[in-house]
Amino acid sequence: MKPYVVANLGDHVMGFIIRWLCAFVLLAATYNPTQYNFTRWSMANWDTEMPLTALFGLVLLIGYIIYLRATLRSIGLIGIALVLAVVGTLLWVLYDQGFINFENPTYNTWAAIVILASVLAIGLGWSIIRRRISGQADVDDVDI
Repeated sequence: MKPYVVANLGDHVMGFIIRWLCAFVLLAATYNPTQYNFTRWSMANWDTEMPLTALFGLVLLIGYIIYLRATLRSIGLIGIALVLAVVGTLLWVLYDQGFINFENPTYNTWAAIVILASVLAIGLGWSIIRRRISGQADVDDVDI
């Protein structure tokens, strides 16, 4: 392998990790099993902090729109279903082999956040992967 190919691969892996971390933060900021999340904070502070709650809610909504729109355009509903099926089957295998169990609701919530972050990160980066594999670029918007 040529050195620039390995460096380029490292850039793509780092890009995926950054996209995954951003999706994880978006999902965990919205809801997680701790007391530190937007859902619980907004329910407790709606009456006293309505403008701030609305602002934070809109910022989260913008993040979801960016991720969901890119994911739907990149892999579509069928791709989302396939990624979820692969991850679900992987969880099934890990459960069947005794590596994990689903008796702890806190663990289940964190597992769901990790799974959903993975789906969003794959969706956001799939066009890059497809372009590298096929050599074809995706063109969504064309100026005439």
